[in-house]
Amino acid sequence: MSRYLIRRVVRGLLTIFISVSLTFFIVRAMPSDPVSLMVSPQMTPAAQQAMIESYGLNQPLLVQYGKFLLQLFQGNLGTSFSKHIPVTQYLLERLPWTLMLLAAVMVLVLAIGIPVGVLAARKRGKLADRIISVLVTLGISVFIPFISFLLLYVFAFRLKILPTGGAYTPPRGAGLAYWLDVGKHLILPAVALTITNLANAVMYTRNSMIEVLHEDYIRTAYSKGNDTKRVIRVHALKNAMIPTVTVIGLQIGTMVGGAVVTETVFSWPGVGRLIYDAVNALDYPVLQGAFLLLAVAVVVMNFLTDLAVAWLDPRIRLGGQ
Repeated sequence: MSRYLIRRVVRGLLTIFISVSLTFFIVRAMPSDPVSLMVSPQMTPAAQQAMIESYGLNQPLLVQYGKFLLQLFQGNLGTSFSKHIPVTQYLLERLPWTLMLLAAVMVLVLAIGIPVGVLAARKRGKLADRIISVLVTLGISVFIPFISFLLLYVFAFRLKILPTGGAYTPPRGAGLAYWLDVGKHLILPAVALTITNLANAVMYTRNSMIEVLHEDYIRTAYSKGNDTKRVIRVHALKNAMIPTVTVIGLQIGTMVGGAVVTETVFSWPGVGRLIYDAVNALDYPVLQGAFLLLAVAVVVMNFLTDLAVAWLDPRIRLGGQ
């Protein structure tokens, strides 16, 4: 068990380091220059130069990279170019909103994807299975901005039953009324992101369940007089969940990427929208901090997925051969 954990922790840390390093160099390869956005024409040349030096933008790229790593190991993500506040504070203000969105999406994907996948497996080849297969194909093919704008048009502009964007209706309220308002604003971005991630959960659950239902131990369970619901719930579902849990865990990265687009379309004030704003402002420290945060989140979720799969499948040897 300890060797299993150590290997995955080391691999996760290496992944985070590579991701953060690539982010550092990629954002500085952008064709625009953040200096031109920060300095004002009314500033004297001396004041402009002082501002540039205060952010270290006049130094060679490798020197900036070395200082970035040193600050990172000290827990300092720098100061935002555009907001002039610590990046850590900026991220912590936005992180809860993204976590709320991703948590809602995960609940919906699991609550809908697994039962629908099981239903498709039980009705294999029948009308229900064919309809579900068509919907899965559409779900895999759909483009996040398209479905987001479609939901906005139908439910916000035409039917006017849901808000067009934001996380709450200003001015910010309090108590239960405030959280109900937040939940109402959460519906459209959560549904949009769920639709684009639901198809894989359904497909893998269906295919895995079909395979498991043909195993010998399932026939043995039926021969003992168990009905179909009990066989699926007690004997088949746990083994059928192994591929599904693995895929959903690997989809966290896709969900995070989709959150950038979804939060931007719906003006949801999370880390995804923060990344969009930081790209427009060429805010290097915010971009670096945001991608570090997302890389850590993806690595942690993949690690938890490994543990979940190991729990579901006792054949996995955590001692590591």
